[in-house]
Amino acid sequence: MKLDNIRAAEAKLLLQTYDRTPILFVRGEGVHLYDESGNAYLDFLSGIGVSALGYGHPKVEAAIATQSRALLHTCNLFYHEGQAELAMRLTEMTGLDRAFFCNSGTEAWEAAMKLARAHAALLRAEGKKVGTKFLVLEHSFHGRTMGSVSTTHKAKYREPFAPLIPGVEFVRFNDVADLKAKFSDEFCAIGIEAVQGEGGIHAVSQEFFATAHALTQQTGALLLADEIQCGMGRTGQWCAYQHYGILPDVTTLAKPLGGGLPIGAMLCTDEAARAFTPGMHGTTFGGGPLACAVAIAVIDTMRQSNLLAHVRETGAYFQTQLKSLAARHPSITAVRGMGLMVGIEIESEELAKAIAAQMLERRILINRTSETVLRFLPPYVIERQHIHQVVEALDAILTTAAVVIGATRHDQ
Repeated sequence: MKLDNIRAAEAKLLLQTYDRTPILFVRGEGVHLYDESGNAYLDFLSGIGVSALGYGHPKVEAAIATQSRALLHTCNLFYHEGQAELAMRLTEMTGLDRAFFCNSGTEAWEAAMKLARAHAALLRAEGKKVGTKFLVLEHSFHGRTMGSVSTTHKAKYREPFAPLIPGVEFVRFNDVADLKAKFSDEFCAIGIEAVQGEGGIHAVSQEFFATAHALTQQTGALLLADEIQCGMGRTGQWCAYQHYGILPDVTTLAKPLGGGLPIGAMLCTDEAARAFTPGMHGTTFGGGPLACAVAIAVIDTMRQSNLLAHVRETGAYFQTQLKSLAARHPSITAVRGMGLMVGIEIESEELAKAIAAQMLERRILINRTSETVLRFLPPYVIERQHIHQVVEALDAILTTAAVVIGATRHDQ
């Protein structure tokens, strides 16, 4: 099999940074991926939230074909047609004023961190007292570069690379009293994921988000909203912070933005943008013609198809079905989510692992986060029939698991 040859080659030639599942995908269509033997897999992971329009979408393919024939790359020392057009769409969607384009979510977060430090320095030069520290949430995940991982809470991501960038403190999730106690004019920014993805599909509370906004407004620090996973329509709004009626100073977008191509964006207010001048930050590949053309096609397709409403309606239906499932299976201890960013908490890590593995055997792709949470990030174009397939598979697996667990307890 081709897979065996590829695995052998990768074992010899690649850094071993991934614990890959032994499946070789060769093509995708709609909400399905196909392996080398032609088997179809229902994708409720979408490349960890990337393939919002599924696979082989004609608008995405047309944008790639048209732009690839015209211009693939020109450096950011010159103009091309795509950046201003994409920025216009993103500023309209987010409520922010200006955009910087890069290649990934972690690069977008690095840009946000640099902007926060530079903005604080600008305010200090103007006579205000603003520090250099970052206050971020426990269970956060902001990326894997040194700056981003420094603001990521989980020890397994941080400890191998210590010492990390200094000046980062963590606040207890949704603990307003802790937030008020820890924040001061020593900080240049508070960083928040409105819905924590890697952290287990947990949404911040209205009070916590509003308090963070108020605190930063008092000192001039920036409120940074990481929307890399929960943004670009994933929760049923363009940005998850729009559910709260709060406008941050900075937001970061990536995963679904390029429909499968790598692109990230950092957006900010005009006030925050004052801190960056030519030469202070940049990128070779970020905001290239091809990535911008595809991102424009993704946004326009979402608008024309009214996909945000579909995400809200389908996500609500999915959660309703999962809650009914939880009522029958006590091993599901919680159902959480917004839109099509959904997780179910399983009573033990061992059982969560077993369920994810058995879903794969049934050719349904999900993954596990925070050890005990099964995470669902399907393409926005899924239909109820796909939800039924997932819920029925979970029901069958959990029924079998309950029988096995019951028999084991009886034997004991």
